[in-house]
Amino acid sequence: MTYILIALLSVFIASCAQMLLKRSARYQHKHWWRQYVNGWVIVGYGVLFMTMVLNIWCMHNGLQLKQLGVIESMAYFFVPALSWFLFHESINKRKALAIGVIIVGVIVFFL
Repeated sequence: MTYILIALLSVFIASCAQMLLKRSARYQHKHWWRQYVNGWVIVGYGVLFMTMVLNIWCMHNGLQLKQLGVIESMAYFFVPALSWFLFHESINKRKALAIGVIIVGVIVFFL
């Protein structure tokens, strides 16, 4: 159970890293290469790398790949929620229903 919660935290952290990358994409850079080499991107990919290491650690300690795959689908909840909160992006009824189905699927998988 502990590794499931750690993997879920890892998914949340990876979703936060995606917000860092989105933040970088919103800026207009003077040079084309600064789109790919700037603080937001470097930190974002560094955090994604850390979540990958955390996922490998969870699998090494007993979390099965099929469980991690289902847990990773929670990113479909975290990313829109963070985008709504941080960037004021809209979530329509169709997206909300799809997110609900995903959450129910994750819950059913672990019952």
